[in-house]
Amino acid sequence: MYLAFDDLVAIFPEFKGIKEADHLYFTVTDNAGREQTRGLFIPLNDDSGELLDAIANGAIAAVWDKKKQIPRYTPNHFPIFFTENPTSGVRDLLRFYFDKIDGDKVEKMNMTDFAFLNKKLLKENKETYDIAVMLEKIAMKNSNNDVERRG
Repeated sequence: MYLAFDDLVAIFPEFKGIKEADHLYFTVTDNAGREQTRGLFIPLNDDSGELLDAIANGAIAAVWDKKKQIPRYTPNHFPIFFTENPTSGVRDLLRFYFDKIDGDKVEKMNMTDFAFLNKKLLKENKETYDIAVMLEKIAMKNSNNDVERRG
């Protein structure tokens, strides 16, 4: 299940650009230089790179720190979702996505690829946001809930 435009509006209600309700995001990354097919770019620090590079590598939307100016070269129709804090915005996005896929019984599904290279962000979190690990946690949680209790 891919992350969708309407999902982002639910998390980041303040946005500019064209409203593309049918947009699906195959990739979410903080690295502008990474290939990001139908990507959502979230610059977390200066090492993330430029929005122009992200667009050139396939980004079709971005989550942006509302305190920072959007580059002048940004196309008017390009969706930009605003957040007070990009790091907590990423956490909210991942929790939302985790809840979205939680309980989905489809054995094989298309999933959004999350790729974050910000080492500080990764060190701050005690939880992992690796999709494979999250799916395993869901499976374990669901199997524990299915256990018949006697007593």
